Amino acid sequence: MAIQKIRKAVIPAAGFGTRFLPITKAMPKEMLPIVDKPVMQYIVEEIINSGIDEILVISGHAKRSIENHFDSSSQLEHHLYESGKTELLKEIQRISDIKIHYTRQKYMRGTGDAVLCARDFIDDEPFAVILGDDVVYTGSGEPALKQLLNQYERTGSTIVGCRKLDEKHEGACKVIDGAPTAEPGLFRVHSIAKKAEEDLVPGSYATIGRYILTPEIFDILEMTRPGEGGEIHLTDALRVLAKNGSVYAYNFNGVRYNTGDKLGYLEATVEFALRRKDLGPQFKEYLSGVIEGLK
Repeated sequence: MAIQKIRKAVIPAAGFGTRFLPITKAMPKEMLPIVDKPVMQYIVEEIINSGIDEILVISGHAKRSIENHFDSSSQLEHHLYESGKTELLKEIQRISDIKIHYTRQKYMRGTGDAVLCARDFIDDEPFAVILGDDVVYTGSGEPALKQLLNQYERTGSTIVGCRKLDEKHEGACKVIDGAPTAEPGLFRVHSIAKKAEEDLVPGSYATIGRYILTPEIFDILEMTRPGEGGEIHLTDALRVLAKNGSVYAYNFNGVRYNTGDKLGYLEATVEFALRRKDLGPQFKEYLSGVIEGLK
């Protein structure tokens, strides 16, 4: 039986972003800039560069700026044209050409509920999910999502992105209980459990915000009862799917930034700036001075 091609991707982006208040009172955390590009644009570009061009954003309160960012702006484009700023004009037009659909998550009931909001859009197909605050840098290598798509084509099953834990943790994590396969970095998942930071073991593998899901996840989510915080957790549905079918986890190549966390956001900003040819050398010199002054 041929494996169905992944044509659609979903970006849950409806949360309140309370860790970044007060700025997120009026601006979604997905629109916080990493240098001069919002987090959401990095996510959307990864999806497009992975070969998917049908994108649904699950939005919520105060998320209109996401729609505005990917909409056309004739006045701005005219101003850039008249000013002779052709490279900026091309960039703005490129962003506006991206086709994105939107739906509203009316109640903040977790990632599982957000995925359920995409059911009509998905229409019984396998699909990708990237959380709206999870950025991965792969340089000239394949995008992280494309690496997961490659593993889906190999297995035909649900794939969860994962990373190996080291001594540096970011609070509680959802840790995978699984067994390695013959494919390097690919694990057969037996279960997924949330663990507090003090219970994390270096060398374990934790899930991160990228998934390839089969449509059977919707029926499981419909039956999933609210858990911690009164939310419907995608992890709970994946745990059921792992028991009843096949779920894999893949440790893809790339540097992951949790931009929903203040420290992770700062790390992303600094490291992306250092990689820029137009900013990197001067910024590195500035940071060296700062570090020297702290000694």
